[in-house]
Amino acid sequence: MTKSVREFKRYSISFKKHVVGELENGSSYSYLQKKYDIRGAETIQKWVRSFGRNHLLNKTVRIETVDEKRRLKELEEENKKLKGALADSVVANHMLETLIKVANEEYKTDLKKNFGSVSSSGKGSK
Repeated sequence: MTKSVREFKRYSISFKKHVVGELENGSSYSYLQKKYDIRGAETIQKWVRSFGRNHLLNKTVRIETVDEKRRLKELEEENKKLKGALADSVVANHMLETLIKVANEEYKTDLKKNFGSVSSSGKGSK
């Protein structure tokens, strides 16, 4: 059984810059791939990100309706309110924990452990 040997091409930085320069001067991706036998579909785009100007990269354009924009704005506002409410509850929880700690030190007890416990007789202490 013979192993197939894969051939990997490594391109120099000067070659990559040359290809990006040709692209910036008006050549197309497919033309340059065929001309220089570059196999990877995104290889040249990676080179453009590294060495070229970003105006040559593919861009995603999102088209939204007015209702979608309004709904997105509502969700962002709701998210902001919920984050604020969460922050408030975290602060309140921290304050209560601190209060319990101070009360434990002041009264020399463990309120968390003793809270709601019933005496051994089954009735509250007098």
